[in-house]
Amino acid sequence: MNITEKNVAKYLLQIKAIKLEPTNHFVWASGWNSPIYCDNRKTLSYPEVRSYIKEQFANMIKDNFADVDVIAGVATGAIAQGALVAQELGLPFVYVRSEAKKHGLENLIEGVVAPGQKVVVIEDLISTGGSSLKAVEALKIAGCDVLGMAAIFTYGFKTAEDNFAAANCKLLCLSNYNALIELALETNYITQNDVATLSSWRVDPGNWKK
Repeated sequence: MNITEKNVAKYLLQIKAIKLEPTNHFVWASGWNSPIYCDNRKTLSYPEVRSYIKEQFANMIKDNFADVDVIAGVATGAIAQGALVAQELGLPFVYVRSEAKKHGLENLIEGVVAPGQKVVVIEDLISTGGSSLKAVEALKIAGCDVLGMAAIFTYGFKTAEDNFAAANCKLLCLSNYNALIELALETNYITQNDVATLSSWRVDPGNWKK
């Protein structure tokens, strides 16, 4: 666990953007039972956290995607995050809707982007990667060169890893499930007995506690 992974995990727990309930569970919109719930939009309400995430995204992009032309956010959770990063880097910003508007110009991509431009996509959370990669595909169809995606947090599902590999899209994340569990144990947020439960969920989340 590097310092950025640890600090982001710490912030997400502190502001309750992430909640862990290893002896209970949440039910996701997908119907999956889960011992974790993550809402990274809460980071926007805390200036210190918001600034740290923005700065770490900017550093990550400078280090890995130095020739980027445009920052794109995935609607809706990463629109604000992406705009903050674009401002920090002094770059244009666009965002990608989950589906095209049903009226007006029927845009799928909002903002100005041109074929051939190099784009980095910002996402707030990676689960299976399905919706995130739809945004990547939309940008590619528009003629963009998508350099990769940067996200605040990933659950680290193998399904997501496989999906990003199949899409030939590089994924970088500020923090992840392993770092979160390690920090939660270190700070007594959870006990050693909880670790096995939390680990088993990540292996087969679709069938956990069914």
